Amino acid sequence: MRRRDFIMLFAGAGLAWPRTVAGQDRMRRIGMLMQFAEGNPQVLTWLSALREGLQAFGWVEGRNVSMDFRWAGNDVNATQKFAKEVVALKPDLIFSSGSPTTRALVQETSSIPIIFGNLVDPVGQGFVASLAQPGGNITGFVNLEASVTGKYLELLKEIAPRINRVTLFFNPSTAIYSEIYIQPFKTAAATHGIEPLVAPIQNMAELESVMAAEARTPNGGMMSMPDGFTNAYSADIAALSVRYRLPTIHQNPAAARAGVLLSYGNDIADNYRRAAGYVNRILKGEKPSDLPVQFPVKFLLAINLRTAKTLGLEVPLFLQQRADEVIE
Repeated sequence: MRRRDFIMLFAGAGLAWPRTVAGQDRMRRIGMLMQFAEGNPQVLTWLSALREGLQAFGWVEGRNVSMDFRWAGNDVNATQKFAKEVVALKPDLIFSSGSPTTRALVQETSSIPIIFGNLVDPVGQGFVASLAQPGGNITGFVNLEASVTGKYLELLKEIAPRINRVTLFFNPSTAIYSEIYIQPFKTAAATHGIEPLVAPIQNMAELESVMAAEARTPNGGMMSMPDGFTNAYSADIAALSVRYRLPTIHQNPAAARAGVLLSYGNDIADNYRRAAGYVNRILKGEKPSDLPVQFPVKFLLAINLRTAKTLGLEVPLFLQQRADEVIE
């Protein structure tokens, strides 16, 4: 049978050609703009959670979805450059790791859907109109609220009751939302009888200078602001906190494992895993403007007993029992 006759027969029988390329099997492209350095172990863990979540919805990298990564490494100029590159790829949607990457992306596109994986106060930063109805092309998952600074001070006082002075440190280049945390920190410090100090730092050398100065006077402590920079350098922050014998609280359990006295924060891997659901819905046709911004639902408390012993501190048993992870 000639090919033309076969096509006529096929059509005459009321049959249709199978839909493949133009249908749901079409390869979808996700632009990935990451604030961190490529190869960062903890970020790779978060991305594994995202991939696992996508696979649960049938999206398999290399089969029906591709991910085009750009790694900014906490560099403001690189972030802006890579935001342009990601938008130029014209992906089906863009995944943004945090505040600096999202801010760079909104300057480049108002049409490509953007999902942020972990950032602070998207309404206050002007990324969305409201949490319930984001509007525009952006939605996603938030980090810790500003009230967490009060929780941090409570935890420090429970382990180190003599603390009367705490320094909140952050990198203003990456913690572009720092004012959201500073005033609640000062308010909470007053209720605990603690002198609040604020230390913006641009690099680890500046943080070491701050810690060295803090260590010269007894009963001081350190608090890390939830920030891409402090996340990326959690191990270095831990090493400094041990060297200068300063009780320090961080948002990332990786910091506690590395030597920081304790950490408390939302499980970022869980945010990324849940973000896969929004990726799935957008790839299937829903709009970011109709998807409410989501709060974290899983939090982790980690305590390093080795560090506590080095600092001459006794961790209350009830606090150890509350911890998700105790490093001995």
